[in-house]
Amino acid sequence: MSAPYLDLQNVSYALNGTRILDSINWRIEPGEHWAVLGPNGAGKTTLLKIVCGTLWPNAGGEVYRRGETHLDLGKLRRSIGWVTSTLADEIPAREPVLETVVSGKYAQIGLLEYPWEPIPADVYQRAQACLRELHCAALASKPFGALSQGEQQKVLICRARMTDPYLIILDEPCAGLDPGAREIFLSSLAALGNGSGGLSLIYVTHHAEEILPLFRNTLLLKEGRVIETGETGTVLSAEAMRRLYGVSLQLVKKKGRYWPLPE
Repeated sequence: MSAPYLDLQNVSYALNGTRILDSINWRIEPGEHWAVLGPNGAGKTTLLKIVCGTLWPNAGGEVYRRGETHLDLGKLRRSIGWVTSTLADEIPAREPVLETVVSGKYAQIGLLEYPWEPIPADVYQRAQACLRELHCAALASKPFGALSQGEQQKVLICRARMTDPYLIILDEPCAGLDPGAREIFLSSLAALGNGSGGLSLIYVTHHAEEILPLFRNTLLLKEGRVIETGETGTVLSAEAMRRLYGVSLQLVKKKGRYWPLPE
């Protein structure tokens, strides 16, 4: 039996004497897709940094990734992809999309290719395949800065896939998207998540309606503590919304998604 992709056991993190995360327990099995839902300031970003190995649980607990507690950081960064809405601002605006995707293979911001060490043709072929899978093949030659926000997010997912990670974190990828662009992006995401290969996705948001049916499990986080965790259909409830956001909301389920409405 394969070890869990991620197993957090009583993980806590403190900053300047204040606990940002408090006794987090979370387990992700191979191929599972999870949503992380919580308000601003819940500790979501700190949790992601611990998952990726950029922070360590300095206030207690253990982090196991594929059954191991200690990993080479270079190997770890290649095995977990992290896509954020802020990463797009760092990509050179004039860089062709295909080069942006290829740069993920080498953990570069802005692709550098040296005459004495050309990038193999199969790396470009892999990048083109990733773009096709997310229906972005027509964007390959366009400058990254000329894309819409939704297109940029899909290209960044392709970029993250270049190291064949077993886990990709999507950190509020729909921030700033209009409703139409958001639904187009989420449709592409569904195609990626329903594919084969054992890839797991973590989708982080504070909007319940963005949680697609493919995210069968959800973790609710508030003030650095897990409020509830488990199957999405059980975890998402009017009571959960009240506990998370402090207001009374009902959840209406339509086409497998949960839409909050005032009571």
